[in-house]
Amino acid sequence: MRRALETSRSQNFAEWYQEVVRRSDMAETSAVRGCMVIKPWGYGIWELIQQQLDQRFKETGHENCYFPLFIPLDFIAKEAEHVEGFAKEMAVVTHHRLKAIDGELVPDPDAKLTEPLIVRPTSETIIADSFRNWISSYRDLPVLVNQWANVVRWEMRTRLFLRTAEFLWQEGHTAHIDREDAIEETMRMLEVYREFAETVMAMPVIAGEKTENERFPGADNTYSIEAMMQDGKALQAGTSHYLGTHFAQAQDIKYQAADGTEKYAHTTSWGVSTRLIGGLIMTHGDDDGLRVPPALAPHQIVILPRLRGEEGDAKVLDYCRQLRSELVVQSALGARLRVNVDSKDRGASNKRWDWVRRGAPILLEIGPREIENGQVSYLRRDVLYEGEKIKSTAVNHADFVGLAASLLEEIQKNLYDEAKTRLQSRIKIGIDSMAALSGYFGEADSEDEEGVSTSGASDLGWARVAWCKPTGKKLEEVEAMLAPLKLTIRNVPLDQPTAFGKCIFTGEPAVEEIFIARAY
Repeated sequence: MRRALETSRSQNFAEWYQEVVRRSDMAETSAVRGCMVIKPWGYGIWELIQQQLDQRFKETGHENCYFPLFIPLDFIAKEAEHVEGFAKEMAVVTHHRLKAIDGELVPDPDAKLTEPLIVRPTSETIIADSFRNWISSYRDLPVLVNQWANVVRWEMRTRLFLRTAEFLWQEGHTAHIDREDAIEETMRMLEVYREFAETVMAMPVIAGEKTENERFPGADNTYSIEAMMQDGKALQAGTSHYLGTHFAQAQDIKYQAADGTEKYAHTTSWGVSTRLIGGLIMTHGDDDGLRVPPALAPHQIVILPRLRGEEGDAKVLDYCRQLRSELVVQSALGARLRVNVDSKDRGASNKRWDWVRRGAPILLEIGPREIENGQVSYLRRDVLYEGEKIKSTAVNHADFVGLAASLLEEIQKNLYDEAKTRLQSRIKIGIDSMAALSGYFGEADSEDEEGVSTSGASDLGWARVAWCKPTGKKLEEVEAMLAPLKLTIRNVPLDQPTAFGKCIFTGEPAVEEIFIARAY
């Protein structure tokens, strides 16, 4: 059976991923090492992610703003734990001018900055400085802001969308009167991410708290949503942090309370990035390329006119454009339909496979026969085949116009249900010892020079096990046990049973359950 990609998921999952990104025209590597060019189809998905999330942020009372790309070194140095967490990834600006010396363009020795500037790896410190100026009284709280921005973290091993030196994201930052209000905000935004991932991305996730050693640098508590990719690995898809008063103390964010006393504000931060697009690919892609959930497809329906370089082509194009005008006034998933007519002068087969690889939810193929019969022929990208043949369905023109919205909603649900079934069926329970955990996961896969597994997708998933919540050195000992297997603790799920067995690491009575997996 012909497939649109050269590499299958079962052969080499990492290579398959790279081919999907490339051949679905999502992104490409740039001339700048470790950075990417996001092409229109990939950026169109990101724009829809932005729109959907931005609506949710504003509905929960947040406003957008923008903070500088450059952060003074002394701002970051004020928060020791924070700088330690990011020090190895920071890009530093040391000069403000170039100069030709001996025919070579170099930083001008006379233009060295008095104080180096850090290219934004995250904005807690610079935003905290603004909060210090904005907040003086309890009446000024809460402050609820978000920014859409780019950040730079100097990654040595990069992979398009998943890990690049520069990436796009949003970061929310808030300040509150007390811990209770800040924790409520932290959990509210975690739920926003969970709901968005599941209803818009059709990507089921597990929401939970990160362990002590996996917290965001400087946070009291970090929460995440974790998604299972088709190779069984976990992807951290979003995080929400309660920062306590750490950043408030470092940047002197104080307010006068109602009783006249002076107190430090409690702050939070939360964010998702273009990494979500990598998760979208690895959750929904197949051996023909990407499958985009209709809620995030830049073009939900693509009309492919069969053009033959003949006089009749004009009639075909008119029919397609009329069909588009009838469809774009319809609504599905809370918005007007997004419909494109691909009128480029290319062979019908090539156009079809290009859009199959891009993952447009519905493809319509229109030629003289469809016009003569007053019909449309459509393909559903979520269920492309019937047996070993592509399934094309012919329906009356008017019937399709009335059917389109429900088809898109059905595709959205189908993709979610498929991913949810995979997640539920590949969570291993009943593991009661480190030996059993090791036996389940087996040896870690071999990796390429970028640290990416070279194996195909497997039936492995995650393990849900009991543990005693060790801290400090004991927690480090647990991580040392997991490291040879390349396993990590993903999170402590919010839904917990009422009774626990024994900790699989220490044999002591357990107090909660955790998810363990290999991860991106």
